[in-house]
Amino acid sequence: MALKDVWFNPAFREAFPMGVFLLGEIQAVTEYSTDRNAPKRQKVDLDNDGNGTGKRLWKGTITDPAGSGAKNSSYDVIFVSDVQPVPAAPEIVPGMTPIELEGLQIKPKIAGSGEFKSIGWSIRATGIKGDNSGAKQPPADPGAARPAGKAA
Repeated sequence: MALKDVWFNPAFREAFPMGVFLLGEIQAVTEYSTDRNAPKRQKVDLDNDGNGTGKRLWKGTITDPAGSGAKNSSYDVIFVSDVQPVPAAPEIVPGMTPIELEGLQIKPKIAGSGEFKSIGWSIRATGIKGDNSGAKQPPADPGAARPAGKAA
């Protein structure tokens, strides 16, 4: 089927009409290594063929108050960003922060196993609305630090 790797781009309020809450903190997604003594390496957004953005991957867990039941209320979100996204809003209770996802992408997937399968969702985002930690800042001009008239 041609649609197996298609990501849909709904508006945030279409997907989450009541908003979402970040549970805990956003962490780096690390690559699996069979050598437990090897240093941890952060995953980047590239598939086996080298396709993707090349940006770092971060993971956070969100809860949707509009979800029905435990299976449809919490999701892992993969953030595709050079730097770790930081929520702009304060925590409403310890470990729970209201956020709005930017660059939202969703893709259906099969969840569960055996006869207890259901439709789940893979969720990606490019950031968090209001984040001014550096994730949304333009990259610094590397030539700006050199004195005028000097060659590199």
